[in-house]
Amino acid sequence: MAVVELLRGFFVTAKHMLKRPVTTQYPEQKRPTAPRFHGRHVLNRYQDGLEKCIGCELCAWACPADAIYVQGADNTPEARFSPGERFAIDYQINYLRCIFCGLCIEACPTRALTMSNEYELADDSRETLIFTKEQLLSSLPSGATLPPHTDEEIAARGINYYGGFAGTPVLTSADRAEREDESSHIQHH
Repeated sequence: MAVVELLRGFFVTAKHMLKRPVTTQYPEQKRPTAPRFHGRHVLNRYQDGLEKCIGCELCAWACPADAIYVQGADNTPEARFSPGERFAIDYQINYLRCIFCGLCIEACPTRALTMSNEYELADDSRETLIFTKEQLLSSLPSGATLPPHTDEEIAARGINYYGGFAGTPVLTSADRAEREDESSHIQHH
């Protein structure tokens, strides 16, 4: 009886020795992630280098873990970082708090924030797991220039950043000055 049990045990062992192993030798061998995997965040740019983030802070409000900090600032005609009225002057994601739920992605109105498949975020230091805007921004497309751009440069390109019939309401400095004169003239009367 004991010999039969021993042979049965050896058979189970021999059967598994011939099978392909399920485990991988991470980190030497990395398995590909699923296409919709939620990894590290990326702040996207337009083709001309302008940032898509308009500093609206909706991602920070949508975050249930309070992991995102955004401070918005106004674009000026001489220094424009995004096509909208505002841009994110400071943007931070704390990966010690982030739960990778993706609610920030859904809240973003300009698709400025997306998630990559990168998942290696471990570190020895807590400070290095707070990613800044410079770390999160995507690389500059070929032929693009780093912001800030002027309103004249953007108007000369004729790009419709938001699509649709309304287009992008980028005003040149002369147009903006004319509108400000009209509004001040109306207020005085």
